[in-house]
Amino acid sequence: MTSKQRAKLRSMANTMDPILFVGKEGVTDGTVKEAYDALEARELIKCVVQQNCELTAREALDELCSRLGAEPVQCIGRRFVMYRESRKNKQIILD
Repeated sequence: MTSKQRAKLRSMANTMDPILFVGKEGVTDGTVKEAYDALEARELIKCVVQQNCELTAREALDELCSRLGAEPVQCIGRRFVMYRESRKNKQIILD
């Protein structure tokens, strides 16, 4: 992914609300399933790591991206954004 594509995705994610929350158990199989379904439906999702979680946002982002084959877009504080092109429902066109 180029920096121009990443910048476009960051600007799109700026107005989004978080839809995935990583709790005190960290990245579980249930969290991975939720993220997979959300990425398949939306392609771009914003996530939040709760305060009582032992993982940092970067660690959670890296683990989710490696397990889902997604691309990290942005990580600021406890929030992060990731992208994966949908197999059936392509909505975002990256130039």
